[in-house]
Amino acid sequence: MKAIRSVLEFLEENGVKYVFGIPAGSVNAFYDQLYDFPEITPIVTKHEGAASYMAASYAKYSQKLSVCIGSSGPGGTNLVTGAANAMREHLPILFLTGAVPVSTMGLNASQELDAQAIFQSVTKYSVTVLDSADLLGEILKATKIALSGVPGPVHVAMPIDVQMRDVGEVSIPALEIERHPLVDPAIVKQTADHLMQKKNGIIFAGQGVRNSVAQVIELAELLQWPIVATPVAKGLFREDHPLFAGVFGFAGKEQTSLLVNEGDAETLLVLGSSLGETATSNYNPNLAKGRFVIQVDFDPTVFNRKYPVDIPMLGDMSDSLQALNEELKTRGLKRPPNMKLIEPESAPETVEVYNTRNVLRKLQEFLPSSTRYTIDIGEFMAYVIHDMEVLEEDTFDINVHFGAMGSGLSAAIGSKLAEPDRPVVAITGDGCFFMHGMEILTAKEYNLPILFIVMNNARLGMVYQGHTLQYKRSHPSFEQEPVNIAAMAAAMNIPSFRVETLEDISQNALAALTNLNGPAILEVALVDNSIPPMGDRVKFLSSFGK
Repeated sequence: MKAIRSVLEFLEENGVKYVFGIPAGSVNAFYDQLYDFPEITPIVTKHEGAASYMAASYAKYSQKLSVCIGSSGPGGTNLVTGAANAMREHLPILFLTGAVPVSTMGLNASQELDAQAIFQSVTKYSVTVLDSADLLGEILKATKIALSGVPGPVHVAMPIDVQMRDVGEVSIPALEIERHPLVDPAIVKQTADHLMQKKNGIIFAGQGVRNSVAQVIELAELLQWPIVATPVAKGLFREDHPLFAGVFGFAGKEQTSLLVNEGDAETLLVLGSSLGETATSNYNPNLAKGRFVIQVDFDPTVFNRKYPVDIPMLGDMSDSLQALNEELKTRGLKRPPNMKLIEPESAPETVEVYNTRNVLRKLQEFLPSSTRYTIDIGEFMAYVIHDMEVLEEDTFDINVHFGAMGSGLSAAIGSKLAEPDRPVVAITGDGCFFMHGMEILTAKEYNLPILFIVMNNARLGMVYQGHTLQYKRSHPSFEQEPVNIAAMAAAMNIPSFRVETLEDISQNALAALTNLNGPAILEVALVDNSIPPMGDRVKFLSSFGK
């Protein structure tokens, strides 16, 4: 048996359904052996970077290991951004790269690269395998590391000769994953003691509660405390829940900002947030000022990173919240039949102006409430966070945390593969589209019915807005000649529609682009010179140079 075949048998044995990447000489042996593994589908993309974003999204929504592969040299370097993204989002991805034969290492061979060193800082584990007998063992070790403890990406570089050498008959080892240690009961009791004494507090929820939303809501109802979400947690909580107080941080609501900055909360209960820059409105000191801080997370490195924490609770989020809720209920707390209502922020006057806010809200009227929106990076992202409604849980994927342009396009594909029955819409901009827009062809080749909405303002909108706020001017090179993206779609034989007025958006227009046997493009040709609703980020940028 070739060493690489044992790797594929291991992946198949552990339920891997897709491998994202691009074939090339140094990984030809891997793809050749895939012929014999029909249960594993190669998703051949147009760019390795896009493959890494697809793998990340698939890992997030399938809650399984993702596998992503690239060639030696440039294929590997194209995967690095996706690895860094996965590290920030705690997503288990096995990155595989080809490598030159061991005998030619150090001789400046074609596409030679020390990928192990490059991946070292953006993965939990990175290794180059020099002996075929060690390949399966290293794959097992890397996979275990990816899935154990705080999940994250890992990397294995596989020289061509190491992949192809015969290793005899190999038994596939069992994959044993190290689970999170149970939360300390003493910490649970200490936390409950404090929560029973304090009547006013805020629950501050980040992306780490993605699979624990029901427990967060139960806790909020037991305490009668408002829930505030970070930008990346937008979409995890329905906005019609009476205790949901909106998004704080980048593009958050003014009313939510006032609650955090000037409210009477004595306690800040942080759930699944590392309290990064976009989540805290540029590390706003008012978030924790004068407040008792409790932080629940499975990652011990987040405690006391920026804000002092009075009680750190380490453990799996669902298990920790379950234990805390049970402890509070034994002390007599109950979910009341009627809850005090967080008054929603008054909606802006409905003037039918052709602008980004109105376009996004109108589009949402004609799309299913269960639609998952994967959001790219651009000025439109601020409007999505601030203005689009959350009608069902887990319906927004917003990667402002790492912020890779083009990641939203590919995230739509990974999401659709993970949950085929959920409608998926990618919202992107022309800048992101010109980076990774050809992945729409990947969606076409795999018959994935995804609607790609392209906000086309013929400029790098967020860059333009940032420079205008910070320097009071913007370089003309940030703008470009308008391109008809709907016409590009026609050239690719992909259904499309170009919106030029608000009246162009209708049920009939959306119906013609959804529920197809492949993707479609809705181009929104719009230059919106309004300052995006970036919240305190506007003040932050405007303050430079003063």
